[in-house]
Amino acid sequence: MWKRDAAVKPANSEPGTPATPSQPVAMQPRQQGVRDAAVPIGKSVVIKGELSGGEDLTVEGSVEGTIELRENVLTIGPNAKIKAQVFAKAVTVLGKVNGNITASEKVDIRDGGSVEGDVASPRVVIADGAHFRGSVDMKKKGAQPVQQSSAPAQPKPPQLSGSVEKQLQGSPMAAAPAH
Repeated sequence: MWKRDAAVKPANSEPGTPATPSQPVAMQPRQQGVRDAAVPIGKSVVIKGELSGGEDLTVEGSVEGTIELRENVLTIGPNAKIKAQVFAKAVTVLGKVNGNITASEKVDIRDGGSVEGDVASPRVVIADGAHFRGSVDMKKKGAQPVQQSSAPAQPKPPQLSGSVEKQLQGSPMAAAPAH
């Protein structure tokens, strides 16, 4: 079955030494790997408010509010419904996100994934078959995020040089209303 680790001494070998629990050697690496795996949030879980942490996270349920995993990876599973502002190191979208996503490394919207909101990340991947509605800001890694005002940006009308303006006077385009 399993072999005892040569470094483990029997519990009664020396009086006064703490007993070492006898475990199969094969289980020790598995326990290490569990700590490295992403923590799952199940399909039936609903979170309203702020979700933050220091581990990689996989969301299959529903989150409304804010998700902050600035040093970790967030995976939004195929059953997930997110209505939140998302901040993470990397974000992979397989489900639905309604809100802005900011990632310091990468945003990956996979086939079947849906994002309605703005994406800010140095690397953005939108797969064939994914749904995306919003804007993309591919800022350089380490760049400071741009503060956005709460009012939507209005497009500025084009500025015409004096010579072009004079040429347009008297033409049919000069009488046309500006859009």
